[in-house]
Amino acid sequence: MQGLELAKAYYEAFGKPMLEEQFSCLLPHIAVGLCGSGSECLGYDDGVSVDHDFEPGYCIFLPSEEIVDRRQAFLLERAYAKQPREFMGFRRSLVSPVGGTRRGVIRLEDFLHEKTGKKDGMLSGMEWLLVPEQSLAECTNGEVFHDGSGALVRVREYLSYFPEDARRKKLAGALFIMGQAGQYNYSRILRHGETGAAQLAVFEFTKAAISAIFLLNKKYQPYYKWGFRAMRTLRLLSIEAELLEYLITSDNEDGVWQEKQDVMEGIAADIVGELAQQGLGKTGCLDLEKQAYAINDSIASAQLRNLHILSGVQS
Repeated sequence: MQGLELAKAYYEAFGKPMLEEQFSCLLPHIAVGLCGSGSECLGYDDGVSVDHDFEPGYCIFLPSEEIVDRRQAFLLERAYAKQPREFMGFRRSLVSPVGGTRRGVIRLEDFLHEKTGKKDGMLSGMEWLLVPEQSLAECTNGEVFHDGSGALVRVREYLSYFPEDARRKKLAGALFIMGQAGQYNYSRILRHGETGAAQLAVFEFTKAAISAIFLLNKKYQPYYKWGFRAMRTLRLLSIEAELLEYLITSDNEDGVWQEKQDVMEGIAADIVGELAQQGLGKTGCLDLEKQAYAINDSIASAQLRNLHILSGVQS
């Protein structure tokens, strides 16, 4: 059983009856579900995942103290803690995982502030570029089991994906790095005899290509270790996952580097083809740096358009 299924079953067995019997007056104000950090919130957990931070449990999201005060929150915390420690062969942890509480009673504004830097989750044009993409994924992953006021569902819908100007700014940055690292610098670095630096160029190309592919699919990129797993599920350009894995797992010896250069050009051509399908960039131009500037020039907001080309790129 995967973690999200476990959480929902535990909620249905114990959480829902507890809330209906003891806190029915709060049901119109609270939300319940599982989202945030952890592979189980993405549906990527497996047998390896159970070695840490894997347990039956769910999140109870509270509104502000003006609606649900501290005493009510405390009583909810006690009631949550009294639920069975074991369920379907798994035990709840007595210690909070590294990085803070992932289950239990949480103020919605605290959750949103941690993930987005804003207590209401409402981001301005510039702020969309500053929040780590994985954090936006953590705000919108998982599942909501109950939302009495609709507040959690509304903010998840608002944060469901970047506004178009922010997407284009981030896409422009990713394409610029792909062009610089893969189309221009990789072979030049090798001619200098710097094989280590050449592999760094491959890594930069690969990271930027993954970012571009997620942006073209209008899907948030998750935490880096799930990047390839998630990329294989995308509707567009998912085949590139295998090619990108080849790039970063092969060496740069004679006879190999030329093939790697061809693979990078092939990936670039595929991405240019998708840009054309979406009405972005310069039709037929295989120079990714020129594509980057063309997309940047198409940004409606002068504020975002005039920022550095790499302003939307996150390390």
